[in-house]
Amino acid sequence: MEKLKAIFKKLVNKETILYVVFGVLTTLVNFVAFKLFTMVFDKLISSQLGVHISNVLAWIFAVAFAYVTNKLFVFESKSWEGKVLAKEIPSFVAARLFSLGVEELGLIIFVNFLHFDSKVFHIPLINFDLSGEMTAKIILAVVVVILNYFFSKLVIFKKKKAPEQEKAE
Repeated sequence: MEKLKAIFKKLVNKETILYVVFGVLTTLVNFVAFKLFTMVFDKLISSQLGVHISNVLAWIFAVAFAYVTNKLFVFESKSWEGKVLAKEIPSFVAARLFSLGVEELGLIIFVNFLHFDSKVFHIPLINFDLSGEMTAKIILAVVVVILNYFFSKLVIFKKKKAPEQEKAE
């Protein structure tokens, strides 16, 4: 039981709570932008192509929001020096491009092969209909949030160890 408490304490801390809060807000930015863009592109081009264009544009908005909130509030990287930004921004964008690729691959599977674009999922408890595309986005968002946390924690905003910590290890 003590081991379980220690694992829980390590996983649930200020950083992970803030990451989840800002992750939800980033996802909200992504979903709202995605919905707005799909409304526009569904009228202009095919639904399947519009979904992918909308997703990329929504991703751009979400990444900009996520970088600033992760930098300042989650991982507390306060430096705005050029050399710090030159390391963080390309790393952050590269990691997010990777997770975008994962999301796009997932959308291809859900929309093009499983035909979620023609489905509506009814949630009887709240009497709400959810489009297939949005259902796919929700499923994929969970995967993307987990991937992005590990990239941010272990690579992009990795804190340097204090000299006394390095000696202890």
